[in-house]
Amino acid sequence: MTSHPFSMFGAALAVISLSACEPKPVDGGEVYQAECATCHGVDARGGGELAPLLPKAPPDLTTIAFRNGGVFDRDRVMSTIDGYHRPDSFAMDMPEFGAGDMGQIINVDGTPVPARLLAVTFYLESLQRAPE
Repeated sequence: MTSHPFSMFGAALAVISLSACEPKPVDGGEVYQAECATCHGVDARGGGELAPLLPKAPPDLTTIAFRNGGVFDRDRVMSTIDGYHRPDSFAMDMPEFGAGDMGQIINVDGTPVPARLLAVTFYLESLQRAPE
């Protein structure tokens, strides 16, 4: 059986159309700079321009894993940023970013996750280091 040239064209057009609908990848560094840097600092070490005005100093986000026995717990970090779960010792002046637009929902291992939340979490994970 021979394929019809128009059906091949239609299939190619469908692939192009589908790929054109895919969202632009989210840059976690851009999300961080827009949403977090004013308090946590452009380098994520806690010294943002608003930090001196806050009742509790923002933590150094580059040492999350170090403070957690070398483990960067993505779920815990996302939950903290989102506002879903925060420890009692947590500063109440940090916004609950889950109440705002955290972007398109994507599926990660069967769990729906806002794309911007996941991107900023991966960005923070890439910054992890031992304290100086």
